[in-house]
Amino acid sequence: MTGADHPAFGHVLLRCEHLTVRRGKRDVVKDVSAELRAGEIVALLGPNGAGKSTLLDALAGALPAAEGRIERNGRVGIALQSPDLARRTVFANVMLALAWWGVPRPERAGRAREALRAIGADHLAGRPAATLSGGERRRVHLARAIAVSPDVLMLDEPFAGLDAGVRSNLLEDALSALRSRSRATLVVVHDRAEAWALADRLLILLDGRLVASGPPRELLERPPSAAVARFLGFDGSVEDGHQLVLTRPAHVALDPAGPLEARVTRATPLEDGVRLELELDRGRVYAVAPLPAPKPGEDVRIRIDGGAVFPSGDRGYRGCDRRDRASPSIHERKTTSADQQAEADQHQSGH
Repeated sequence: MTGADHPAFGHVLLRCEHLTVRRGKRDVVKDVSAELRAGEIVALLGPNGAGKSTLLDALAGALPAAEGRIERNGRVGIALQSPDLARRTVFANVMLALAWWGVPRPERAGRAREALRAIGADHLAGRPAATLSGGERRRVHLARAIAVSPDVLMLDEPFAGLDAGVRSNLLEDALSALRSRSRATLVVVHDRAEAWALADRLLILLDGRLVASGPPRELLERPPSAAVARFLGFDGSVEDGHQLVLTRPAHVALDPAGPLEARVTRATPLEDGVRLELELDRGRVYAVAPLPAPKPGEDVRIRIDGGAVFPSGDRGYRGCDRRDRASPSIHERKTTSADQQAEADQHQSGH
């Protein structure tokens, strides 16, 4: 493919409208509309059984649409979750993918070497595939997908089954290898940390429906519904009149002058502190505290800085619009000069 053939940055390379995909008699994907643009990496995120792999297969053309339409502008390549390799060398495996894709023979060796180098696997080129570790197999699997240079690249959980250290290293290499101004990349992930590390934009799928789309930071700061907030790690909740305040541990701080009284009901050791479960009169929240931390049964005072606020009837089982800020009675406290300085510092840091 020549430079003139490359799609322009921002060009829509794939679009689906009101897409429903059926397996047997069950609608697994329901009325999904989305688009992928050149130059972006999009993470498709959702719990097990949400329909992520089914949506990916349909977008790639491996499953028919029961309803709706899919528009593809360019070639679509998909790398399935299982990194199956032929009983040949690593280099030969990448060359086979290029041959299957129809890449002219004179181009194959150079593209294979470049793809292996991009994903940090060039030192594996001469190794038999059978001798590779799980992380090395994943690298070769990604190298094959990158080497064929599709206009739209789809990856189904490319980091599944790896331990934390191997996954972290592969994520770092994958981010630079997948970045392209002329390609759209859709990555199915199960772990939120993977989505945050890779994606320009998230698509969140719950029960087969697309319930949120947007930049990771924007969705984390302004989740569009209680269901999305719960999925994104808002595990704490406090009732306040007609409002429900959902929190993540980052929103909750131990503060002797805080406006809320809580009791420690559980303390879970972490590498650099303790995760506390805190029971209040009107709910339960979680916080991370440094050592030495309060013990279960102790009473503490806390403050809540931020969080997402929804009508009190919304427990996260259906969508609803987010309100702009929490109730004053949850967040309000007596302000001292030290408090004002802390709030100013917090505002400067972009909280």
